[in-house]
Amino acid sequence: MPTVTTPDGTEIFFKDWGSGQPVVFSHGWPLTADAWDGSANFVAGHGFRAVAHDRRGGGRSSQPWEGNDLDHYADDLAAVIEHLDLHDIILVGHSTGGGEVTRYVGRHGTSRVAKMVLLGAIPPLMLKTPANPEGLPIQPFNEIREAVLADRSQYYRDLAFPFYGANRPGSTVSQGAHDAFWLMSMSVGIKSAYDCVKAFSETDLTEDLKKIDVPTLILHGDDDQIVPIQASALKSSKIVANSTLKIYPGAPHGLTGAHEQEFNKDLLGFITS
Repeated sequence: MPTVTTPDGTEIFFKDWGSGQPVVFSHGWPLTADAWDGSANFVAGHGFRAVAHDRRGGGRSSQPWEGNDLDHYADDLAAVIEHLDLHDIILVGHSTGGGEVTRYVGRHGTSRVAKMVLLGAIPPLMLKTPANPEGLPIQPFNEIREAVLADRSQYYRDLAFPFYGANRPGSTVSQGAHDAFWLMSMSVGIKSAYDCVKAFSETDLTEDLKKIDVPTLILHGDDDQIVPIQASALKSSKIVANSTLKIYPGAPHGLTGAHEQEFNKDLLGFITS
């Protein structure tokens, strides 16, 4: 399997499909690079090079005990980018992956980056604080941690419903999508899954967003039950100077069906413009 070894000895698996300008995808919690297969296949089929990696702690990457935080995630992404010597990149991050690509810019700059896409992304901060009243209180995140430790298999089965909006009337999300979500999630080590909750909920990415100086497309469903739009896209779009915000009416957090098709069309339009 293609992997790169990070400075702390972690093996990061990556996919590298097609040729052309690179589109580098970062996935959400608690998933793997496979969550991007549809979009990666789509852009590779339209003349781009699609790269996606499994975050440390899950999938085909190794499971270190330490380093399950956004600084290490960003540096792992940098290791993949540097190993493949990628330039003129379009960075695409979903959910926690949106935090990952944002922290990448905060730590490594945009010298290799041409454009960015933030989809259902966690920046600037999910947690409610005096300075961030739109955020969520700590209790829901504590409940996630408790569920991961108690019975993460059942928790992931249950999480797939709000993740894809399958708990809404008229949902057409397939059983296969639910099964794939569970399968990817169960490949993530319990320690890394647990630690990542703190990473995606409590990391303030405001200053990192301010360092983004490339065209950025911010996309978010207004029925996102995982990363509420009020504390994320609506705020990020005001912080990132050269950004465009598109809201998907009624759309959930995860990509599936018609929502994925619309995203792929918007992604291709943005990266070819």
